[in-house]
Amino acid sequence: QVQLVESGGGLVQAGDSLRLSCAASGRTFSNYAMGWLRQAPGKEREFVAAINWSGITRLYAGSVKGRFTISRDNAKNTVFLQMDITKPEDTAVYYCAAARGIWSDYSRQPDFGSWGQGTQVTVSS
Repeated sequence: QVQLVESGGGLVQAGDSLRLSCAASGRTFSNYAMGWLRQAPGKEREFVAAINWSGITRLYAGSVKGRFTISRDNAKNTVFLQMDITKPEDTAVYYCAAARGIWSDYSRQPDFGSWGQGTQVTVSS
């Protein structure tokens, strides 16, 4: 079982940048895909971004494509989410997630099996 701990959330103004981090432990980090999801108040959890084990392949939700960048450092067992040109609608709790198995269909998000506790991101207008 993998343990995931997010950090880096906070309050920013629209247009500002924020970088989230997620430290993983308990499994061989470089073996599996990672991702970020978010949940806004009163809404269902939604996919934000995913990255494959090597960092070569990335998938983004349409709402964040071109503004957010997912990356990973396998040597440090950490995945990042760089959030640029933030908008008030990006306000949510952001969760780091680890894939359950092999991510092979890059047109769809991975099958996530583990999540962190979440970190709050608030974007003011």
